[in-house]
Amino acid sequence: MKRSHEPLAWLLFGAGGMLAALLAPALVLIVGVAGPLGWLPAEALSAGRLRALLLWPGARLLLGLTLALFLWHAAHRIRHSLHDLGVHAGPWGGWVCYGSAVAASLWAAWLLLGLGA
Repeated sequence: MKRSHEPLAWLLFGAGGMLAALLAPALVLIVGVAGPLGWLPAEALSAGRLRALLLWPGARLLLGLTLALFLWHAAHRIRHSLHDLGVHAGPWGGWVCYGSAVAASLWAAWLLLGLGA
């Protein structure tokens, strides 16, 4: 029997989808509605305050993991949506989709690690 990496892909897809479903509405409400309408104190979303939060290693780790799961979720969704549309990319389609998610995750990690220096 040939072993597949598909369960790992679906696991990361599900985790990213769950996080997106839970966090995206809250982020839109806070950053897109409450901030511009003045429902939050002026300094709540200031660059200095957010940078101070990201100087804490735990916040950088959580943000990096969240971004990586969001990217993996998007890559898996794009790959299977292309398949549903009749674009059968074969193995290179997986390499492009998942490779771009890994590359973007590594780039985000590099940027987040650079914040602590």
